[in-house]
Amino acid sequence: MTTPAQPDSSGRTRVLIIDDDRKLCRLIRDYLEPMGYDISMAHTGPEGLELALRDKPQAIILDVMLPGMDGFEVLKKLRASSDVPVLMLTGRGEEPDRIVGLEIGADDYLPKTFSTRELLARLRAVTRRVTQRKPSPAEAQQEIVVGPLRVRPASRVALLKDQPLTLTPVEFDLLVCLAGAKGRVKSREQLLDSVRDRSFEAFDRSIDVHISALRRKLGDDPKEPRFIKTLRAAGYMLLDPNSDV
Repeated sequence: MTTPAQPDSSGRTRVLIIDDDRKLCRLIRDYLEPMGYDISMAHTGPEGLELALRDKPQAIILDVMLPGMDGFEVLKKLRASSDVPVLMLTGRGEEPDRIVGLEIGADDYLPKTFSTRELLARLRAVTRRVTQRKPSPAEAQQEIVVGPLRVRPASRVALLKDQPLTLTPVEFDLLVCLAGAKGRVKSREQLLDSVRDRSFEAFDRSIDVHISALRRKLGDDPKEPRFIKTLRAAGYMLLDPNSDV
């Protein structure tokens, strides 16, 4: 899994928009460029995937409905080699579309009725996690150990039985939040706060979908969990093997 690109020497953030609505792409570009973003655009799925893999932008705004290859397929192929933050757009805004996108590895989701201010807030949130300062060698070695699971927040590395886990930025941040509070319950609201650097109107199932994806990557069974336990009406907890919970 590649590490998302860092800002260039100018401090500007490179964003790729993949959307066949050329007018919308121009509107987003004209709004974001004065805010410190360098925008590139693609208008088909194959073209967008090629640019994403070649140019390694720091974030991608990805439409679901695309000619040549839909946004879900673009995201699947992208996630095979990159954990770049992806903000998905849909003209339909239906819950099944949102769930599919989140399960595949989208970091956030917006219907095309979004306001530009909301787009900017969400874009800043998904990019902030990968534009932090580079950790010192000592910081990079600090880790949280939970049985066979080791998490290094500063270097954004997670290992299970010494094998690296391929996690999206949101999945990693959820794991850090749960691991740092091992043996204690984290509510959905607390988990949302840990992965969003903004006030968030909760899409109720978003955290559940991300947790489900994280469980799969941990090889965890929600009915007999070794790692993540669901506490009905309370939230989630990463089990501490040294406790009696």
